[in-house]
Parts: sequence; C-alpha cells; structure tokens
Amino acid sequence: MEFLELHELAILRWVHILAMVYWLGGEWGVFQTSYHVTNPALALDERKRHMETAYRIDILARTGIVLLLPLGLHMGKLFGFVPILEGAGVWWMWAFFAVWLAMTWTAFIKRETDLGIAVTKAEEFLRYPLIAALVAAAGMSFAGSGPIVSGENNFWYPSKMGLYAFALVIGLFLRVVMRRWTARFRILAAGPDAAQEAALAREIGQARIAAYIYWVTIASVCFLGAVKPF
Repeated sequence: MEFLELHELAILRWVHILAMVYWLGGEWGVFQTSYHVTNPALALDERKRHMETAYRIDILARTGIVLLLPLGLHMGKLFGFVPILEGAGVWWMWAFFAVWLAMTWTAFIKRETDLGIAVTKAEEFLRYPLIAALVAAAGMSFAGSGPIVSGENNFWYPSKMGLYAFALVIGLFLRVVMRRWTARFRILAAGPDAAQEAALAREIGQARIAAYIYWVTIASVCFLGAVKPF
C-alpha cells in the first residue's frame, strides 16, 4: 500500500498511456477489418468472421476510452485541478466508471443477443449527458469558474477534456455503425438484400471519414497531455 501511495501519479500515468495505446491501436484494427466486413464479394460467413474479429479488437479500444477519463480525472485531482474529487469523491467517481465499463463488457459479451443490443443502446445513451457535462466543465474552466480549476499554463487540462468529449461524439457515431452491422447481418442471414448491402456501403464510407478525424483528435489529446503547451 505504501508503494502505491508513493508512486500513485506514476502508476496512473502508466495505465493512462496503456489505455491510450489500446484506444488508438484498436481503432486502427477495426478500421482495417471493416473492409472485409462490408465486402459483398465475400461469403456471408466469412464477413461475419471478420465482424467477430472487429468486435474482439474493438473491446480493447472501448475499454481504453472508458478508462482514460477516470484516470485523467484522478491525475487531475493530484494536480489540484479537480478539487471536488478530494476525499471520498474520487471513489464515487471510480464507482461510476466501473459501472460504465461493466456495461461496455456486457454489451460485448452479449453482442449477438437482444440483451446485448439493449445494453449497447443504454451505454450509448449514457454518453450524451457525459459529453454535455465535459463540455460544460471545460467551458466553465476557461471562464474561471466551475468544478475544474485551471489558469495560466494549465489550460491544457480543460482543452484535453474538451477534445476527449469531441472524441466521445465521434466514438458514439462509430458505435452506432457497429451496432447496425449486427442488425443488418441478421437480415442478410435470411438471404441477399440489396438495400442492406447499400446501407452497409454508405455507413462504412461515413465511418471511415469519421475515423480519420478520430485519429487526429486522439493524437491531439496525446499531445496536450504530454507537452502541456499552454
């Protein structure tokens, strides 16, 4: 316990880096696999195997993105940026994100069932108030008020928070696309369907554009956390 207390910030930073690596690397893996998932020239069973691979890669990215926020907030508490987390506040914060992570893994494990789709939708809905809260907290911090304390040479922290919120928006869109894949493949299992194939092609085109923006955003979040330029 003394070791953990002595190296608390360093350990949090280490896990934070790992979460960022799995987030960025996982999204690249899903991006590449999506070419085979949406290729109508392949047999449906083969496409479904690629979709299974995409989900197994994506769960690491999802885990990373969920963990990044509590890790960042915990480190922010240690830096003095998030005073509301002092005392028991940090444990309540971790409890909330433990529930979110449990929902994420439940949605993954049960992804081929109605329960999995329902949990996925609930997890997506959870992001809306969270995104709004992050944007509001970042904006209030720049205005010199609110739960996040920052000032000269520390504006990188709320900026990073705002970019993370933007990344959640993009991630939300990509999650919706993957959820639609599951539903569309259920229909395609019954036989060829030109409308579903067209929808897959349209959605994957949109998702690839979103993915490029996603990577730039993730890289920017990394830059702010590492360089702390302002």
